[in-house]
Parts: sequence; C-alpha cells; structure tokens
Amino acid sequence: MSFISKRSSFVYNPILEEDYEAAKLAKRGIEVMKLNRGDPAYYFPTPKYIIDAYVEALREGKTYYSDSAGVRELREAVAGRYNRMYNVSASPENIIATAGISEGLAFINSALIENGDRAVIFKPYYVQYITNLMEYGGRPVFGIYDEKDEWNIHFDHIRGELKKIRRAGKINRVKYMILTNPNNPTGTVLRRKALEEIVDIANENDIVLVSDEIYDEIVYNGAHFTSIGQVAKGVSHIILHGASKVFDATGFRLGYMVFPEQDKKSMSIRDKILDYAQMRLSLNTPAEYALAEGIRNRKEHERAIKGMVSSIEKRVNFATDILERNDAVSVVRPKGAFYILPKLKMARLHFKDDKDFVNKVLEEEHIQIARGSGFGIQDHFRIVALAPERELEEAVGRIEALLTKYSR
Repeated sequence: MSFISKRSSFVYNPILEEDYEAAKLAKRGIEVMKLNRGDPAYYFPTPKYIIDAYVEALREGKTYYSDSAGVRELREAVAGRYNRMYNVSASPENIIATAGISEGLAFINSALIENGDRAVIFKPYYVQYITNLMEYGGRPVFGIYDEKDEWNIHFDHIRGELKKIRRAGKINRVKYMILTNPNNPTGTVLRRKALEEIVDIANENDIVLVSDEIYDEIVYNGAHFTSIGQVAKGVSHIILHGASKVFDATGFRLGYMVFPEQDKKSMSIRDKILDYAQMRLSLNTPAEYALAEGIRNRKEHERAIKGMVSSIEKRVNFATDILERNDAVSVVRPKGAFYILPKLKMARLHFKDDKDFVNKVLEEEHIQIARGSGFGIQDHFRIVALAPERELEEAVGRIEALLTKYSR
C-alpha cells in the first residue's frame, strides 16, 4: 500500500511541467524565454498606487489576522465594483476573500463534491478546474468550446450530455458548471446570448453556475464583456475574481467570491465556504487593504488598465499575425485575456503529439510554452503574449521557423 494518498495522483500542473528542464538549461547558461505562465506583473509592474497602499498598511501595523471572510474595506470595495460596473447587487456579507481563485476552487469542491459527484467543465479548460475537482473525488462532465465557431460553446453537445445523465437519474449529482470568461486558454469572450443560454441550461438542471471572471477588463479587438451576474438573476451562481490579472498583482495571491443571489442554495454554499475560510484563519492582511485601494481608486485604476490592455492587444495581435503566416497551424484571433491557442496541423508535421512539439520548442529554441493537451485539447499549444513585441517577434518567429523545419 502506498504511503501517498490516491487523490494526490490528480495533483499536477502541465503549465509548469517543463520547469525542471528549463532550469537545467539555465544552469548551462542558456536563457529560456518563458511564454508559458500568465503573469502580467512580470511585464507590467503593479501600479504604484497599489504598492503605496500596501506599504501604508504595513506602516499602520495592519499585519494581524484579518476577518476570515476578508477585511470589511475590501468586501465593500468589491460590492461597489460589481454594482457600479454590472448592476450586480452583492452585500459585503455575501463576499468572501480567498487566497487567489485557486483557493476559491478548492472551497467550492470541498463544500459541494462527494466521491462520484460531477461538475460541468468545458474543454479546453483552465488546468486547475479538472485537477481540483478530481482531487476531491469529483468527475467531469465535459462540454466543448467549438473552435470552428470561434471557441463559442457547443450547446447541443452539453444539452445532450446532461440529458443522458438526467435519463440515468443522476442529474442531482451534477453540482456545478464552471465557465472562464474571458477565456483561458482560448482568449475568447462569450457573447451575452451565449451566457443567457448557459443560464437556461443551469436553471433547467438545477446546477450552480460558477463564473471565473478574473480577466473581465482585459478585453479588446471589438469584444464586449458581460458578467454572468447580469444575466443570471434568480439563478444560483458564484463569481470568482481577484487581484492577479486586472489589478496586475499576481504575487498578492488574493481573490474573492461573490454570491449575488440570496436563495437558500447560494446562502448554504456561502455559509459552508465561510467555515472553510475560518479554518485557515486569515489572508494576507496588508495585501487586502492594498487591493481595496486598487478597486476604490477608479481614476488610477482606469489609467493603469487602459495602458495595459492597449499593450496586450498589440502584443496578442502581433504574435497572431506571425503565426498566421505558417500553413502548419491555424489560430482563432483572441479577444480577451492574453493567451493564444494555435492548432497544430499534425498531418503536415513530424511530431508525435503536442507534447513532443512543446518539448522540441524548449530543447531546440529554448522557449517554454504549454501543450494544449494539458488544457484538455489535443494538437494545440498555448502561448502567453505578454512579453514586449521585440521579444515576442523573436520567440514566435523561432517557433514559426521550427514549424517550417518539421513540416512534411
């Protein structure tokens, strides 16, 4: 019998799986260009007004345990943000701060999932959705983002999957459905009509909706973002957000959960998650005060986010333009976040699979990217388009040259 738990076998992160090989190259003095990790703060310094608020909190001695749900100032700021931006009413009592969205996912699965319970996850997915669910004994019901329809949801498919489960009398074991909008890894932004249909599906099957909206202000190329809170009135749903992307503070490790509805199911989930929050006592207290200021200071935030999104749009489009030159790949142009998910035309290439391709990119070109199969979709790879254009031009140009080299 193994000393290590069985559930730990589900714990891995394909985004970082080549870190060991990259580190070995670095020891040999070879610089590795990292296009695998979505860390905007590495390229866009966290805004000074947020850093100043962090320092002020430290100087004021705000280094004690905070309220387990998050400091009142942060929860009030979050409530104000959703009311102002999306006309979503959420009181501070219905907001719980978390150690990033990662902890929010763990809380949801801890509170809802028994062994054999299910959750709807759309492929391609953010990797932690599947690993965290399965770690807690859950099983995925896979929906599909349709690449031929610019990564929109394939509604007939998910309706069919849920119909099968309902016929088997097990629909009550499907606990939640999770979306990422704007999407990681595809970069798509779901249209309002699509969100309305998702709400209908969740409502018909009595499934809690979870919407990861961490990239909600990083939208471009003519897209418009709609929060699930704008279309899910009267339906149990949870919104996930935080400091990492829009507020450009990944290292703060701060997120929050918003419970806009006050129905019995929503409030029972909130109460149980608060129990879990109390078990870990507190978050990073000075960081909470800094994020509260990040949200409240609209003038400084709008200045910072406008500049960052403008740069991201140029970088994403620039990298996409280079990739589109090569006949061995196809790519849907992103409209949000900062990821590109090209498809490898394997029949034209001398690679066994997308993992083999990613390995070759690291070994021969010293560029670290992520394989699409780690996100649940074969024959793709993900690029993080945050680096300056000169670096992107070099990196993506080398990837494009490698594709040409290994073309049939």
